[in-house]
Amino acid sequence: MTQTPFVSTEIATQPDLWRQVSTGFAQYGGALPKAGQRVAAVGCGTSWFMAMAYAALREDLGQGETDAFAGSEFPAGRTYDAVVVISRSGTTTEVLDLIRATDLPTIAITATPDSPIVELADHTIMLDFADEQSVVQTRFATTTLALLRASLGQDLEQAAADAETALTVNVDELAKLEQLTYVGTRWTVGLAHEAALKQREAASAWTEAYPAMDYRHGPIAIAQPGRGVWIFGDSPAGLLDDVTATGATVVHHADLDPMASLVVAQRVAVAKALALGLNPDQPRSLTRSVILD
Repeated sequence: MTQTPFVSTEIATQPDLWRQVSTGFAQYGGALPKAGQRVAAVGCGTSWFMAMAYAALREDLGQGETDAFAGSEFPAGRTYDAVVVISRSGTTTEVLDLIRATDLPTIAITATPDSPIVELADHTIMLDFADEQSVVQTRFATTTLALLRASLGQDLEQAAADAETALTVNVDELAKLEQLTYVGTRWTVGLAHEAALKQREAASAWTEAYPAMDYRHGPIAIAQPGRGVWIFGDSPAGLLDDVTATGATVVHHADLDPMASLVVAQRVAVAKALALGLNPDQPRSLTRSVILD
């Protein structure tokens, strides 16, 4: 590509967007679940991974039992006080079908005014200022997670500052790695899955993602020189030594908020795509929304 991809510009806006939803939480997030409520968080693709991160973090912070599901896998008949549905387009078939089928209170987070989800959900949180031109999601997903973290009482200022640092990290060597596996613990498992998805989408690259403790139960067999293991959040005891012994490159931004490390991973995905002559804004076989007949 000769021009800067839309996704690169969108990635760079994330620190300011995180601050916006954090400081304006009362404006954007008043409808979100309260502490003590039993909650399900639902999405497809990237949105599902943000739901996974939110669910684990909400439970870890003692806010209440929280489950995460892909839109097509929501268990009919299970009882929740609220269902948080994440959909950038507001048109994804699986999540719309879920809302139509359930009598549970639904809270939709979307970036698209006048989309079907706005009419179907009981409450809508509109993050249209975080919408994207690129098919590949970056800023909508992380801005949604920033809002959800703010709803749990977390201050996002340090995360936003770390994201600014993430925009300056040199990603050239990371983009040259043949293969990357991403691992995390608890809420950062969702971030690991999202980082892996970004490379698969933007660069058609071979990536994998696992809970960090499970990584040694088989997946470590592919680690070798020229490949990498990216650790989000805290590294379990002994993992760094075990990965280092394989000769694989260890990527661990221990000094950055895990969402800021995801910003670095987004940039690596774009850099790898461009190096391969691919258009990261228009991945093959993908559209902005999956709408089924």
